[in-house]
Formats: sequence, C-alpha cells, structure tokens
Amino acid sequence: MKVKKIPQRTCIGCKTVRPKKELIRIVRTPEGNVLVDQTGKKSGRGAYSCPNLQCLELAFKGALLDKALDIVLDESTKDQLRSEVLALIP
Repeated sequence: MKVKKIPQRTCIGCKTVRPKKELIRIVRTPEGNVLVDQTGKKSGRGAYSCPNLQCLELAFKGALLDKALDIVLDESTKDQLRSEVLALIP
C-alpha cells in the first residue's frame, strides 16, 4: 500500500517545519488584500505561521511577513491579522 505524503511548511516566525494542516496560512490575494486563509486554498501568495501569537509577532518584528508576502503591511492590517489569529487559537 502506498503511503500518502504529508505536505510540510516552515513557520515564518520560529522557522520550525511542521505539517501544513497544523499551521495558519496568511495570504496576499491578487487584489492586494492580506487575510488569514482558513481553508489553505485561496489564490495568492501565502506564508505560514504557527497557531500562536508569539510566532506572528516575530514575523511582524523582523518584517519577515512583509518579505514573504512581498507587500508592506500597515498597523491596521497587522491588528486585523492579530485578531484573526487569536480567534483561530484553540
């Protein structure tokens, strides 16, 4: 029987490699909006973060998320992402 390969992604904050399903995808849509992709299938440029606020703050602090999404994030967008990630944390 063939073993199914589990996709792995790297957290932009802490740089740990984890299964894709365990991470939160943040996507820049073709229209330029930045939002949390709960399905993991929205079109656009994506970056992954662990489901905790510490990794997201590391990504904001070093402008790692800006570089990964190839966009400059303003404070209102960062606050929106913080609240969306907090809503997803169990």
